[in-house]
This record gives sequence, structure tokens and C-alpha cells, in this order.
Amino acid sequence: MVIAPPDRRVSFERRHAPGAVEISTLTKVTDRFVTSIDAVIRRRGKAPFSAAELEQASIRLQPSGFTLLVIAAAVVLAVLGFAAGLGTPWAIALMIVGAVSAPLGAKLLLSVRASRRRSKFADQLDESLGLLAGSLRAGHSLLRAVDAASQETEAPISEELARVVNETRIGRDLGDALDNTATRMRSDDFRWVAQAIAINREVGGNLSQVLDQVGHTIRERNEIRRQVRALAAEGKISAWVLILLPIGVFTFLVLTQANYFTGFFSSLLGIAALVAALILLILGSLWMMVVVKVKF
Repeated sequence: MVIAPPDRRVSFERRHAPGAVEISTLTKVTDRFVTSIDAVIRRRGKAPFSAAELEQASIRLQPSGFTLLVIAAAVVLAVLGFAAGLGTPWAIALMIVGAVSAPLGAKLLLSVRASRRRSKFADQLDESLGLLAGSLRAGHSLLRAVDAASQETEAPISEELARVVNETRIGRDLGDALDNTATRMRSDDFRWVAQAIAINREVGGNLSQVLDQVGHTIRERNEIRRQVRALAAEGKISAWVLILLPIGVFTFLVLTQANYFTGFFSSLLGIAALVAALILLILGSLWMMVVVKVKF
């Protein structure tokens, strides 16, 4: 250190021009893949994961970027499945199952997140109607009241109301924007709100009082909906246990004792028994999911 001291190093900030952005090799490769996926989607005219699905699931990604993540997950799961079944006749089957489970899991993730977002939207609706009615009683216009409610509420209803305001500012009719929100969120309660506002704009009247009455009705419906959801929770858990238990036991035996099912695959009767068991499992799962799903 004393005889031959090391050369002085120039800091990273001094070696690059101000404002220059360093792009890594991984970022360049990822951008190329995303561009290729975009080209394929434009050529086919349909994406495996649409922008509307990602938006409803509150995922801030483009369809091409999300598709790239799903492809990467499929490759990783396929490698893990092949490694788990290495040395057994199930290696290829587990690899295929791992690769297929990625897009199916992505679809399930989008569906679950969108369902939770719609459920939270329905729970926040009565409070937001109270804010709208209060703003109207304070003398604000309807659009200004919607804008204020979008700033004072939480997501997802704040995002939807802000979208209504933005669509109205670029020239869309307020009634059409509200109807579009009700359709996108699959909310009959919000459709009532849109219809009440549309009728009030045509015939006039005290809109704040109308919104108070609609909010009171929606509040009572939400209470009943929560009670139904709590009563149906035990049945849903039982259904999931009955569905996943045979699948989990089968997977555990395949990974720990691969020769346990050899007799089933060595004879025609065994293969027929496995096919019949699979069909019965699918039918039973569909039946249980229909039974425990309460529409309200």
C-alpha cells in the first residue's frame, strides 16, 4: 500500500455525461423480446392477456410485458418440474405440467385480482355516494363533485371516478362514462347511480337527496352481501379442500413413490380407472363450485 499505492478511481458520476442513462444488457434483451411479442400480438390481432384484463386486475403492465413474465415463469416451472422428476418416468409429464401451469396460473391471478377489485369497489360505493351528495349540497357541480370524490376516496373507486372525469374532459358524455364504468366493474349498484344521474339530468330535481336514498339502499345491500359471504365461507373452504386433497396426495405419491402407480399404467383397466377418476374429479369440482357460489 505504501510502495505501490493503487491508482485513483474516477467515480461513476464523473465518467458519464449528465442525464445519460446506462442501459444494461438484460434490459436490451428484455426490450427485444417485448418488441417481438408486440409484433406477434399485432399480427394475430389478439393478445393472450388483454389490456382490459390487466387494468381490471390493477396490474400496471403492457400485455407484451406481462406475456414475457408468463413465458419466463413457464420456463422456470418447466425446469423445476423436470428436475423434480429426474430419473423417473414422470420427468417429461411434470415438465409439461409446470409449463402449462404458468399461463393457467396467470389467468387465475388476473381473475382473482379483478374479482377482489370489484368487491372492494362495491364496498366503497355507499361512502362515495355520501361524498357526492355532500359536495352537491355544498353547491358544487356534478362533475366537480365526482372529481372531489376521486381525490378523497381510496382505490379502486378513486381510479374509476378519475377515469370518468378524464373521459368527460376529452368530450365524452358523463352518462356514457358512468355506464361504461358500471359495465367494466360489473356493478348493478353503480348502474343504478348512473341511471339516477341520467334521469335527474333530464327531469331535474334534488340530486343530492336522490343519491342519499340510493346510497342508503346500496348500504343495506352491502350488509346483506357481507352476511351471505360470511355464511358461504365455510362451504367454499370445504370445497377447496375436497378438490385439492386428491390432487395433493397424487402428486406427493408420484414424487416420493414413483412405482406406486406403475400397476395403473401397465394395464388397460388401470388406465381406464385413472381416466374415470379424473373425469369424476372434474365433474365433482364443477358441481361443488356451483353449489358454494351464491349469486346476490
